Amino acid sequence: MATKTKMSSVAMTGSLFEENYLVRTLGRIAQDSEVALTELVANAWDAGASLVDLTIPPTNALVLTVEDDGHGMTASQFKGRWMKLGYDRIKHQSTMVEFPPERKGWRRKAYGRNGVGRHGLLCFADHYSVDTWREDKGASFDIGTNSEENPFKIEKEGAFIKKGHGTKVSVVVMRHLPDPDAIRAILAARFVHDPQFVVRVNGESVALADQTGLIEQTPLQIDGCPGAEAYVVDSTRSNRSTLYQGIAFWVNGRLVGMPSWVVGSEAVIDGRARFAKRYSIVIKADDGWLTEVEQDWVRFKSNKKVDALFEAAREYAKRVFAQLSATLVEESSEEALVKNREDFKELSPLGRAEVASFARDLVKSTPTVSQDVLSAAVQALINIEKARGGAALLEKLTRLDESDIEGLDRLLSQWTVRDALSVLDEIDHRLAVIVAIEKLAGDETSDELHTLHPLVTQARWLFGPEFDSSEYSSNVSLRTAAERIFKKRLSSEAFINAKQRPDIMTLADATCSIVGTEGFDAADPTLTRIQNVLIIELKKGHSAIGREEMNQGNGYVQDFLGSGALDGTPMFRAFVVGHEITAKTTREIELKEEGVLRGRVQAVTYGQLTRSAHQRLFRLKERIPARYEDVSGADLSAKVMQTPSQANL
Repeated sequence: MATKTKMSSVAMTGSLFEENYLVRTLGRIAQDSEVALTELVANAWDAGASLVDLTIPPTNALVLTVEDDGHGMTASQFKGRWMKLGYDRIKHQSTMVEFPPERKGWRRKAYGRNGVGRHGLLCFADHYSVDTWREDKGASFDIGTNSEENPFKIEKEGAFIKKGHGTKVSVVVMRHLPDPDAIRAILAARFVHDPQFVVRVNGESVALADQTGLIEQTPLQIDGCPGAEAYVVDSTRSNRSTLYQGIAFWVNGRLVGMPSWVVGSEAVIDGRARFAKRYSIVIKADDGWLTEVEQDWVRFKSNKKVDALFEAAREYAKRVFAQLSATLVEESSEEALVKNREDFKELSPLGRAEVASFARDLVKSTPTVSQDVLSAAVQALINIEKARGGAALLEKLTRLDESDIEGLDRLLSQWTVRDALSVLDEIDHRLAVIVAIEKLAGDETSDELHTLHPLVTQARWLFGPEFDSSEYSSNVSLRTAAERIFKKRLSSEAFINAKQRPDIMTLADATCSIVGTEGFDAADPTLTRIQNVLIIELKKGHSAIGREEMNQGNGYVQDFLGSGALDGTPMFRAFVVGHEITAKTTREIELKEEGVLRGRVQAVTYGQLTRSAHQRLFRLKERIPARYEDVSGADLSAKVMQTPSQANL
């Protein structure tokens, strides 16, 4: 006969919750009063409300309430919906809003999907109260979060009699007290106007967003995605000023995130431009986009559908911008002239006409130009026009001594004034480069990416007269090879700054640029191939070049030689530039293939560069010692980089 073994019972314990668990998992809803109250208004929309009243107290320790006239809930409905963590609204209630009986025939698409917004009052305290009623019966609940067994729980429950239907949530504000005017403005910007949905803050109605000032409406076709429409709004025609500027995305009548002229990670236009300040673009996306919105409505999810929506919005904005910017030409140019009106009036009639024409042409060719830049350009041209009048030149001529006059006479007998000015500009530009490098190279705080490297790459003549040629450029195939090689060699912290400066790579402790020249191949004169490659690796200010740095430069050249990514057999010249070279460091490395020289790597100090440059400029700096004596390296760098081009010597 079989014997049964008696099993001992073991008490099982479920998971426990820290008392602030729910608050910590709510994200911005529990930290930002604007987000919290926006979610509670959205809840009222989902409850079929026609009126929402927010009462915000003047100080902490007083009661804040949000009351709506929606369908309300019974006690059992409250416990089954409100008290269920991660409540699935679509599963239990569908995507459509339930309305009270007297609003039969109204239709709305619900915002909510998981009920997270109902806990918005936890932004203000750890406890809140709910009164909800329907069919003339009410239920009241006090909700708290101080429980280890549950993330939130009903601490007190009651019943009452009340006519009609609705819900009122209330909290004694202990933190994040909101400002009523700010909340009114935020709600006005985040919900599209609907005559069947009125929101009041402290008794004052919120003027929900409308499309007054609408000048264009266009459907957006996005392959494989729900539909969307684009609207262009002119703020000068609108009944009221808008809180935000840029491209606004609306889904089901609710704003997603904040309007901006940056869509995704790409700026459409400069937000400072006159067009950007006058016009706004609204993208109204169909209900089908609801599933692509994050639960707190602060952004879209990151996926291919959203990328397609953003791309369509950017293309539309650029198209509209091109069409409408022409209407701003007269206004923008006139404003720039008015800002400089005193100097403008001193010009001759012909000079005034030329300056006015220049302002119009500049706005037409560069519609995104800001007013500050346009005004500065107009002022510069006015100064040039004044100089053309001869007054400034005559004043300087009267101060010349005899030797200066003789020198000027000899110069003008062989050169035109324009020729002389071109050469003097180039000399001045090169002198500024030398002095700027001298001042910045020994500074440990120098940012080589934004200061030293742009200076040096603009002045390849520093490395020898053979590089002083307009033929050197950032070749596409060379750039592709560089990206491939540097991505393999570098850590994840390094990056290739392809969009801003395609010829500069940022390394862990330096920057590197690669340019080359192309020429017709001797073997096949119908094809061009890369012939010479110049690699410049700049170390940080006050840095030392040692064996490791030279080996790194050597490795770059070998990588290029072995990449198979370049046509032909180019000659590589690599320069590793730093503040000093450590002792016993090889200053030059030659790379040969089958006895043929293919590359050379050289260690160079910033001092060597500038000393060589002085020799090439015939020691002009010594003859004009005080020209840039009191100018900082940063100011000189800015001066040089603002120079768009120089005439060739």
